[in-house]
Amino acid sequence: MKIAVIGAGNVGGTLGRSLAQKGHEIIFGVRDPQSEKVQSLLSSIPNNAKAESNQAACAESEVIILTTPWQTTQAAIESCGDLTNKILIDCTNPLTEDFSGLTMGLTTSGGEQVAEWAKGAKVYKVFNQTGFGIMADPVLEGRKAVMFVCGDDEESKPTVIKLTEEVGFETIDAGKLSTARLLEPYAMLWIKLAIAHGLGRDFAFAIVRRN
Repeated sequence: MKIAVIGAGNVGGTLGRSLAQKGHEIIFGVRDPQSEKVQSLLSSIPNNAKAESNQAACAESEVIILTTPWQTTQAAIESCGDLTNKILIDCTNPLTEDFSGLTMGLTTSGGEQVAEWAKGAKVYKVFNQTGFGIMADPVLEGRKAVMFVCGDDEESKPTVIKLTEEVGFETIDAGKLSTARLLEPYAMLWIKLAIAHGLGRDFAFAIVRRN
C-alpha cells in the first residue's frame, strides 16, 4: 500500500521504517522534505520511502498515519487537503505542553476531535498507547505487546488491524472511535509510569489469557 506518514519524528520515523520493511511505499509528509533530519531518516530506510509536502503525500496515499504533536495537529490536518474516504490512523494524544496530563477526556477524545477536523476521513485511534521504542520492537520476553484499535468504519478496520499486526503488536479491536476516550487516558498511564514513576520506556502492556 501507499502510506503517508504525517510527521518524521520518533513515532513517524519508527512506524514508517517498520512498514517500509513490510513492503509498503512510505511517503513522509513534512514541511521541508530536503531538511537534514528528513534526509537522514530517508537514508535509514533503504527502499520504499520518500518525503513530500503533507498535501502531496496524502493525495498519493491510501492510508494516512498522523504522528504530530497535539498542539500542531489541527494545522497539520488542514495542510493535508481533501481526506474524504481516506483511512486516517491517529497516533496522537491530546497532551498538555508539559506532558503532565490530557487536555480532554471521558466525554470526548482527541480521536473524535481529529475526526471533526478531518472531514470525510475514516479515523482510527491506534499507536498512541506506548512509546516509539516499543513500536520498533513490540516483542518483550517472547510476548507481543498489545495495541488496541478503535474506529467507526467497520469496512476499513481490517486494513488497520493488519497494518498494526505487521508492525508486530497483538492487535485488539476495541470498538467505536468513542473508545478513544479510554485509550488516551490509558496512554497517559504508560507515560506516567515511564517518566514519573521510574519504569523507563522499555516496558509495555500485554493481554494475558487463561487457558
